[in-house]
Amino acid sequence: MTAEVADALATGGPVVALESTIISHGLPRPDNLRIAGEIEQAVRSAGAIPATIAVLGGAVRVGLDQAGLAAVSGRPDVAKVSARDLAIVLARATPGATTVASTAYLAGLAGIRVFATGGLGGVHRGATETFDESADLRMLAETPITVVCAGVKSILDVPATLERLETLSVGLVGYRTDRFPGFYRTDSGQPVPWRAESAEEIAEIMAMRDRLGQRQALVVANPLAESDQLDPRLHDRVLADGLTAAAVGGVQGKDVTPFLLGYFHEQTHGASLAANVRLVLSNAALAARIAVADAKLYR
Repeated sequence: MTAEVADALATGGPVVALESTIISHGLPRPDNLRIAGEIEQAVRSAGAIPATIAVLGGAVRVGLDQAGLAAVSGRPDVAKVSARDLAIVLARATPGATTVASTAYLAGLAGIRVFATGGLGGVHRGATETFDESADLRMLAETPITVVCAGVKSILDVPATLERLETLSVGLVGYRTDRFPGFYRTDSGQPVPWRAESAEEIAEIMAMRDRLGQRQALVVANPLAESDQLDPRLHDRVLADGLTAAAVGGVQGKDVTPFLLGYFHEQTHGASLAANVRLVLSNAALAARIAVADAKLYR
């Protein structure tokens, strides 16, 4: 843990956890290093301390310096590390970038209460036959952290994912919206059960969750502005083509998401990447405001 993050946690200051898979696997090189810095700066500009989490040198790193960010963004041997992989990569001293599941788990161990990401994992299309469901969902059911996201990745089965979140008793609120965002799109076509209008309101929900002793996460769905979203018709066409390409190419399991994100980037000529960056920056800033509001309640 960096001294900056440790000091903030020791004094009850606002800290926002950030995943590192988006840097290593979700963004193209060499832009990923620059964007990683912009994400951290979005947290700082809103008054909180960023804590990007990764596995480097056989140890969990909660907060990365510039050398750590450069290693995650530039090394070709960085593994995509979910919660199940943590013990293995640590024992083997394999460099690893953390997913939503592993970041939430490690942030919870460190005492970080707010986490910003792009889009959650969830139930994959065709899961009734493949049983393909992201580990993110199970971890959210077991970790009392607040996760700010732009919904779930639009390549997934969104209605089924929302059903699973309900079954797992994971709280869900829309930030100034009644609609569940669709990652690249402002609206996935699905509603959210509750709406919150401010970071302070979300902090009050977090405080009440603590009093109740609930162990599930709170998901805050933060949509892109309509002017910032990927054109919905372009999105739907590229998604259909990408799913076909993945099936023809035999892409399966954890390789599906990076394949489709890369396919979107290529076929939209970078428009999906630009939307992805905008939503991550927006989520980081909102998460920081929530962390600040949460810290004030406990001072």
